[in-house]
Amino acid sequence: MTVRVREISSMADIRRFIDLPWLIYKGDPNWVPPLKSDILETITGRTNPLFKCGSHAVFLAEEEGRVVGRVMTAIDEQLNAVRGRGWGYFSLFESVNDPAVASALLGTCEEWLRQRGARVSRGPVSPDNGDDYRGLLIEGFDSPPVLMNSYNPKYYADLIESCGYKGDGNDRLAYYYEVATATQEDTVKTIEYARSRWGFRVDRADFKNVDRELQDLKTIIDRSMPEWPDMIPPTMEELRLMAKKILPLADPDFILIARTLEGQPIGFLLGMPDYNQVLKHLNGRLSPFGWAKFLYLKRKIDGLRIFVLFVTPEYRKKAVSHAMFLEVFRAAKRKGYRWAEGSTIVESNGPMNLDAVGAGGRLYKKYRTYEKPLT
Repeated sequence: MTVRVREISSMADIRRFIDLPWLIYKGDPNWVPPLKSDILETITGRTNPLFKCGSHAVFLAEEEGRVVGRVMTAIDEQLNAVRGRGWGYFSLFESVNDPAVASALLGTCEEWLRQRGARVSRGPVSPDNGDDYRGLLIEGFDSPPVLMNSYNPKYYADLIESCGYKGDGNDRLAYYYEVATATQEDTVKTIEYARSRWGFRVDRADFKNVDRELQDLKTIIDRSMPEWPDMIPPTMEELRLMAKKILPLADPDFILIARTLEGQPIGFLLGMPDYNQVLKHLNGRLSPFGWAKFLYLKRKIDGLRIFVLFVTPEYRKKAVSHAMFLEVFRAAKRKGYRWAEGSTIVESNGPMNLDAVGAGGRLYKKYRTYEKPLT
């Protein structure tokens, strides 16, 4: 049968794009259905900062009128300008287990990217340039994904590699923590000594002064973010969009800012309850009954994801990251949480991986971004 790939052109196409995973993951107990409204906003650009950074396109693959695959592709001109790259991306890749479908989808992306001057195709990446759905899951298929992390069939790696893609050599890692045992007494004493020795404190986020907190966060990120090849520090506009999206669901006990005793921001930790435990039961919709179920199941969440942790260079190796871990685990234990995931940390970030293990983390999932030269 011939695989036909075409750019979506109607609301009916958008619905077919959004609905495809319900076919791909049918019967998979670990799949968590995304909210269909979120995917709609992402692919139409309503809440997607990536679309402001360059061109994009969204494609469907069909066989005899049946949707068998999908993909989104984009170019981040802002990142390319800052990093001196010629990269294009693919995201939201889904396919039946057929190399011909994957080849048709990714081949279409590659041609689209070549026509716009891209020299490399990379993916899968976040569909909105955030920390969500970044990379392909390659290890850790025995449990559901934690909030905003990737999940996919095992055969996706074979499909993507069959199209000539290779890992970029810097996998992303996720660590699992048992909240009850994450902080030992000797660690607590060391952290308390460091707070006194180096003169810093750890504050809960103040949701009544969001703009001030975002300014401090911007300061920390600008001074702390390594020169990762595929990320640059977000703008204030992007931070405000992020805050608007997550604050209605956030818990200030899991969003921490470390400051000197004089108030200078030196570290930041972002954690969120694992709302995937709720989404799993909503089947992609927040209808009036869905909201009632959401509010009921929200109280039963027993895990969280720690997304982001930054410490400014002059305060590294001074237990600032450990102090933030201590406070988030204390809050989690107080609220009845049993576990946490710290993710994702790039493999090459040795100090951060050591901190994760030092805080009691166990490596349990890996994600991979693939790339392919287009010249």
